[in-house]
Amino acid sequence: MKRILLIIMVLFTTTIATAQTKTFEKEVLKISKRIDLITKTQKDSLKMKVIEIDKKLKKGEITKSTADTLKKEIASYHAKQIEQKVGEQERLLQLLVQDKTNGKIVSASENDLSEDEVNTFTIGSKVFRFTVNEDETREKKRKKRKRNRGLSNKTTSQFVFAMGVNNVLANNKISSLNNSEYKFWQSHFYELGFTWKTRLTKRPSQLYFKYGVSFLWNNLRLKNNQYHIKNGDVTEIKTFPENLLESRLRHVQMNFPMHIEWDLSKNKKYKDGYVHDRTNRSVRLGVGGFVGFKLGTRQYLEYKDNSGVEKTQVAYDNFNMNTVNYGLSAFLGYKSTSFYVKYDLNPLFKDTETRNISMGIRLDLN
Repeated sequence: MKRILLIIMVLFTTTIATAQTKTFEKEVLKISKRIDLITKTQKDSLKMKVIEIDKKLKKGEITKSTADTLKKEIASYHAKQIEQKVGEQERLLQLLVQDKTNGKIVSASENDLSEDEVNTFTIGSKVFRFTVNEDETREKKRKKRKRNRGLSNKTTSQFVFAMGVNNVLANNKISSLNNSEYKFWQSHFYELGFTWKTRLTKRPSQLYFKYGVSFLWNNLRLKNNQYHIKNGDVTEIKTFPENLLESRLRHVQMNFPMHIEWDLSKNKKYKDGYVHDRTNRSVRLGVGGFVGFKLGTRQYLEYKDNSGVEKTQVAYDNFNMNTVNYGLSAFLGYKSTSFYVKYDLNPLFKDTETRNISMGIRLDLN
């Protein structure tokens, strides 16, 4: 419990920021796009090399054994390239958040972002666009506002970024964190996504339904030179024969979060009676949950062999993890920054009572 209180105190210090030259969300989006580009480039390169190997095998220039060996080698090479290059971007992301914490960078206001940046986002190679009515003149908008006196737009959208510590609970007990086999401060999670926030009443109020889509990168680092090994339907934690420099289990998942949010921001009322919702201007509390599914799981092991040569092993497997995930989540904060907790209700591994828990800082940027 002392550790959790310490986390809350440390993470809440990130709420203080002063205006500088660049905007936070633009930099995060740049990093996200670079990660997508790195992954796509390496996968395309791997695909082309596999095709070339298959051509040589078909022509009889190499044997099937040689072809299989070459494929394993290039797969390992490109996996390491992705890990190294994405790792560099993750470190940039951490530095960016530190700049945000230290007040060296600010969130963009509505005037900082172009309309095209606000209304589009990219997942993989697909671009999603929110259409807005661009044909209305100022006069038409004024008349429409007057006709809808007392009303305002019911739905707004936000870009969401969250990061913090990631660990597990055994048998739903907080006290089990003290005996966790995973490193507390070195096990991290990152979340990127978009949410939509819809007012639950026709007239302006402080109660909203918040829903969206997000992608999570969950990392668990084992202590005491241990690693995960799949033994049939059971995933065990064993001691590695060499001295491990890194033992990390990463699982990536796509989530669909849903929250009821109380936003205590004071709405703006105009002389003609028109009331405009103003969100993320005061204390906010969100309570709800999520449902999602895993996109991939892999284990990274780095160690030195007997001759002192550094080696990396990447294991692609589900490690008996549950594909579908669901759980509870909540956030409490001020303006766009809040403390965030997420807890899986279903076990991390099948036939166990081990459940994932994440705590950190969440940014909801209008």
